Amino acid sequence: MTDPVIEAEDLGLHYRRHGGSWALKDCTFALPAGRVVAVVGPNGAGKSSLLALAAGLLRPTEGRITAPARDRLAYVAQDKPLYGQLTVAETLRLGRELNPDRWDPAVAENVVAAGPLPGNARVRSLSGGQRTRLALALALGKRPEVLLLDEPMADLDPLARHELMGTLMADAAERGTTVIMSSHILTELEGACDHLLLVQNGRIRLVGAIDELLAAHTLLTGPIADLAPHTVVDSRTTGRQLTALVRKEGPVEGPWKTTDPSLEELLLAHLRASRTLEGASV
Repeated sequence: MTDPVIEAEDLGLHYRRHGGSWALKDCTFALPAGRVVAVVGPNGAGKSSLLALAAGLLRPTEGRITAPARDRLAYVAQDKPLYGQLTVAETLRLGRELNPDRWDPAVAENVVAAGPLPGNARVRSLSGGQRTRLALALALGKRPEVLLLDEPMADLDPLARHELMGTLMADAAERGTTVIMSSHILTELEGACDHLLLVQNGRIRLVGAIDELLAAHTLLTGPIADLAPHTVVDSRTTGRQLTALVRKEGPVEGPWKTTDPSLEELLLAHLRASRTLEGASV
């Protein structure tokens, strides 16, 4: 793995509101530079808290997280906070003034023009999808080394989502930008991302290169039998039929049909397994 661009060790974040709860607990991971990282998990898993910590907007309660300095990093929050009284043109001018050494006006203006967003339109008059486009224009115009995106496509229609995802991927490939993008919608990320960080109930459940994670697992179907020495992630039985996702420990032998799992099957199995373990520990 290349040198990590974001690294966490025993990271924890505790919120005092709502009676006090841990948004993140015992999180340790390293994300390599130049990758497109999918931060995946259910709603409320801790994805937004993790990205806010990486952006330096929150301070950890325990442990540590290291990330690039703010001038080398861009962050688009889930609610896309922008100044409602400014026009689109004024917002882009603000981006230029705040980032004089890194600002690329052509990149920002191209993202806006593809909308299209009128330069004299005030931000408060924009739709949710238009605000998303403007927020991404600000982020990409900064020419960041690391781009943090929290549920970036939630407000977009399918065509706009496809177009903007293409813009993000082209920019990442051309500039070597590290893109770290959260979502609970797998189809939004599958095929675009090459690294995975699975978060559930504030803990890291799975992390690594997607190709390597898929290659390390096998989906088995067949009669109920001993699966040793493989590690069973999740299994279900229907009558005398067993379906199991296992981590391979050498060649898979036995009376089973073996198939390569899809990314969705891999994630769902690990999420079910984590939920089962937590329920058993209560």
